[in-house]
Amino acid sequence: MTQGAGTASGAAVNAPADQMVEELAHRPMTPLVRGIFTLLTLLTLGMVLNQQFNLHLFGVTLIENRYLFLMAAATLPLVFLAYPWRQPKDKSRVGRLNLLDAGLALLTAGCIGWYSWHADAILAEGWEFAAPDTAKILGGVLWVLILEALRRTGGMAIFLIVLAISLYPVVADVMPGPIRGIGQTLEDTFAYHIVSSESAFGIPMRAFGEIVIGFIVFGVALNHTGGGKFFNDLAFALVGRVRGGAAQVGVISSALQGSISGSVISNVISSGVVTIPAMKRTGFRADYAGGVESVASTGAVLMPPVMGSTAFVMASFLGIPYGEIALAAAIPALLFYFGLVVQIDAYAARLGLKGLTREELPSLRETMKAGWLYILVFVVLVFLMVWQQREAVAPFAATALLLVINQLLPKNRLTLDKLLNLLAATGRALAELVAILAGVGFIIGAFSVTGLAGTLANDLIYLAGDSALILLLMGALTSFVFGMGMTVTACYIFLAIVLAPPLVKSGLDPLAVHLFIMYWGMISFITPPVALATFAASSIARTSPFRIGFQAVRLGAVIYIVPFFFVLNPALILRGGPLEVISVIASAAAGVALIGSSLQGYLIGVGRLSGSLPRQLARAMLFVAGFALAVPGGNLIPVSNLTLAGIGLALAAGAVGLVRLTGRDSPVVNTK
Repeated sequence: MTQGAGTASGAAVNAPADQMVEELAHRPMTPLVRGIFTLLTLLTLGMVLNQQFNLHLFGVTLIENRYLFLMAAATLPLVFLAYPWRQPKDKSRVGRLNLLDAGLALLTAGCIGWYSWHADAILAEGWEFAAPDTAKILGGVLWVLILEALRRTGGMAIFLIVLAISLYPVVADVMPGPIRGIGQTLEDTFAYHIVSSESAFGIPMRAFGEIVIGFIVFGVALNHTGGGKFFNDLAFALVGRVRGGAAQVGVISSALQGSISGSVISNVISSGVVTIPAMKRTGFRADYAGGVESVASTGAVLMPPVMGSTAFVMASFLGIPYGEIALAAAIPALLFYFGLVVQIDAYAARLGLKGLTREELPSLRETMKAGWLYILVFVVLVFLMVWQQREAVAPFAATALLLVINQLLPKNRLTLDKLLNLLAATGRALAELVAILAGVGFIIGAFSVTGLAGTLANDLIYLAGDSALILLLMGALTSFVFGMGMTVTACYIFLAIVLAPPLVKSGLDPLAVHLFIMYWGMISFITPPVALATFAASSIARTSPFRIGFQAVRLGAVIYIVPFFFVLNPALILRGGPLEVISVIASAAAGVALIGSSLQGYLIGVGRLSGSLPRQLARAMLFVAGFALAVPGGNLIPVSNLTLAGIGLALAAGAVGLVRLTGRDSPVVNTK
């Protein structure tokens, strides 16, 4: 496409993307509801800025629990306004606010407001274990409201899990040995969940109020000022013409957008409406195109600099700067995307697929001219986060810069109506995350008040027989199962409470452990039978989500094994001497390239690895060679890195020799 055509096309593409995201769950906003969202969002942002920048607006600086209560009082009621109890059968009533949802919103604001009013007494009088009767009654009411908000935003699976675990303190003293804890009455449990700094308003909500909220605002502002279209156009301009370029575009644009949004599903939809049709048009099968987008969007949440909101919660758990987490996560994330890029190129080479023509692509020069402000904003964001270590300030400064520059340029300038939509979208994003974080906080509270958090680590180590490797396998399976029904952040929080302590206690690096459970919590997005990302992609690719899921498992193979690599040898997360770090990364990259080539049946410079028996054998040898090169030696594996590298290189050389012995490469056949 020409640049002019690209602009028109981009506008057309963004419209259905926004429409598809709108139709996922929440009701369309009437002017009244949008006005409420705008007002409460401004109130929330005012509180946050006052707290973070110590502005002393109206001479007020809030104590922490009152700040969190007020923030929740301004955001949590919005869940009931945005997400209906159930979709009305009468289509003419879609979007209308009913009395039930309005009543629940008011009741939520009233309950949380009461606790905010008594914030000083909660701290001074120790309400965690000696709450007055009113606090216990309202605690039960608010417990129900938070669970209902969680159901509407997170789904039935996470609702049932949190419901069961949040009531665990009531029966903790009659549970069997390994999971027995200190029992509590029902009313004391309700009060503890609300007033304790270890439950609904504990670590996750504190991380939200201190850091995460700024990145939510930045992500929404970026998309509403044309960031999504810029990322797509930039990716097309950079790699659209290379072999399999349309798929490589999907990788780049999804990585850029998803790193900020933190939402796999919305990333699949907003990026996929452009990339999946382009892939199909250039010869990729529909299921393969859907698989590429699903995997690329899933991995984006693991990609610095932002990594959604989970990395900031992780920083709170570990008590280390966010920049340290982002730096450690960079190499595993790049290995993941490198493996995906290698597989796409091998697939395109095997089938003889070409890239897009110059006429179909936007001009790189024109794209950069129109979107340079996004690059500048990112530079400011990364500089403040990593070099200045001002994680709380960085997103607000970047957002302010983005909006100022955006208003100076005519193309994406915000009108009053667009600004109101931006504020409403911000309020909805904040409300969704508050509901999930407060709900999952109940799990932390249940383990904390019963003392189970301290004993569970010892019990799991006992079950694993002091074997760190068995503990890792148990952790991977548990992470995968819980990831099926939870958002990324919710799954991470739960596993950080249950699984991280025993893994750390077994001698593994704490940061590697937390990244491990985050990775394995993501795997369910591309692994059948749940594979939510593939279901989102199937509506665009027009093919079965299970066929997409099969392709996604193969394309995302690296995500299953890389977490074990960096837990076994933290050099992959830059923890070690310079020479060790460089050698381990180089070996892992070579191994990932061989594994990806084997999975797709094509090795660059050698040819196809399918057809005759020798070629099939070479393909298997190549996979084993890649694994030997990638897996770190020493530690839990009683073989040195040098020995494993020698085995890998020998097998790879043998595989290449086998292919050469079979003669010329067989002709390319496009099986689209």
